[in-house]
Amino acid sequence: MIHTTVYRSNGDITAFKLTGHAQSGPYGYDLVCAGVSAVTIGSVNAVLTLCDVELEIEQGDEGGYLYVTIPDSISYEKMKQVQLLFEGMLVSLISIEAEYSNFIKIHNK
Repeated sequence: MIHTTVYRSNGDITAFKLTGHAQSGPYGYDLVCAGVSAVTIGSVNAVLTLCDVELEIEQGDEGGYLYVTIPDSISYEKMKQVQLLFEGMLVSLISIEAEYSNFIKIHNK
């Protein structure tokens, strides 16, 4: 199962972590894993490219782990942009969880 933890401060996303594997299908055909990976990596790439914000990113060598932190030092305007992109990511993850709750759980802290 994929566990997604979203960390917030004053309502804003400050970081998120993904751990585990969905195992909803054979390796290379796991649609839940592919969907979650596409949504999260796409969102991270969007922030890096469109917002020009250097996120702090930790990844596992063989998948199954992603931890992304938004730096405290970015401007208010950039933070608003990052929040919009990551809230959009969360909407997509919640949609995946609604359909495949045996394979992904979202936690808020």
